[in-house]
Amino acid sequence: MTIGAGRMERTHRKVTKIGNSLGVTLNKELLNKINADLGDDLEVIVKENEGEIVLRKSTTLPQGIDPRFFEIFDEMMEQYHETIEGLKNR
Repeated sequence: MTIGAGRMERTHRKVTKIGNSLGVTLNKELLNKINADLGDDLEVIVKENEGEIVLRKSTTLPQGIDPRFFEIFDEMMEQYHETIEGLKNR
């Protein structure tokens, strides 16, 4: 499945007990796809209305950039995906 300029892949993971918490483990192959490694910070975005959790590697923003900019950008890319694809294929 392709979304925007990148690919979206599906995988299944089970929620497991980790100590006194519940968690989901990610294998090295999955982490490599987002260039993440041991010790990296990951950003967790909960899209409650869609029932989704987005997990991505945290980045340091240049000074003056509002962290919500990328959330809004992602929302717009999802909303106008078909329009953008149509323009690309003209």
